[in-house]
Amino acid sequence: MELLRTPGAMQGWADARRREGRRIGFAPTMGCLHAGHVSLYGLLRERGCDAVAASIFVNPTQFGPGEDFEKYPRDEERDLAMLGEAGVDAVYLPGVADMYPEGSRTFVEVDGVSRGLCGEIRPGHFRGVATVVAKLFNAARPHVAAFGEKDFQQLAVIRAMARDLDFGIEILGAPIVRESDGLAMSSRNKYLEGPDRVAALCLSRGLFRAERLFRAGERDPLALADAVRSEIRGEPRASLEYAEARDPETLIPVTSPTGRVTLLVAARVGPARLIDNITLQEGGAQ
Repeated sequence: MELLRTPGAMQGWADARRREGRRIGFAPTMGCLHAGHVSLYGLLRERGCDAVAASIFVNPTQFGPGEDFEKYPRDEERDLAMLGEAGVDAVYLPGVADMYPEGSRTFVEVDGVSRGLCGEIRPGHFRGVATVVAKLFNAARPHVAAFGEKDFQQLAVIRAMARDLDFGIEILGAPIVRESDGLAMSSRNKYLEGPDRVAALCLSRGLFRAERLFRAGERDPLALADAVRSEIRGEPRASLEYAEARDPETLIPVTSPTGRVTLLVAARVGPARLIDNITLQEGGAQ
């Protein structure tokens, strides 16, 4: 497994693989890896990628004032061991100065899907996400890139950016990987201890409650979202930020009965801000 720490080194690796006729798969991360991250690299292999790269970079431009950039969990040695076990061929590990050299003034903004939800709660967050992912794409030059569906709005932003800026990259969404008790895997779960870890289950419990209602015939998206809100508001250690019903493709709010809807939720539990979602459609949850 090659370790590459500058944009030039990453580009050189990618260019060499392209000259060899290999299909490059890429999944960027902020480290503190878990099984959800590892699943991305298996998905890329299944998609026919025979050269698979990862990146680890905690991106400062997607953190707002007072957020957890400084304390965001970091463990490079452990992460590299996991990536090696996953069969990753190269890991890109740039520093902040490599990604944002002095004088850097260019940012990428994606309108539409970045509005509302986390875009409202965390102003500037998706500008930071789109900018760093564009730069990572320019370095890794992948044919295919994979992102987890847990960050559903982020995935929509990246898909829109890749399409609108003609990156020519296939964007894959990987299903949410959950703990045995239903909690969506997240690097920020490390912040949860004792009662907070138990309380965090209210997010998935609310989504699963809405899923049961949907399977029983409920098609009113407002009623489904209310079921999620009710479950979270019933947990005293949780503070609900939003629970909304959106179109799975456009993220436009859905208010009329429908056979396909994505429910997205965000809440704070103790020191952690958690997000989760589920897409419901006739025939089963996706």
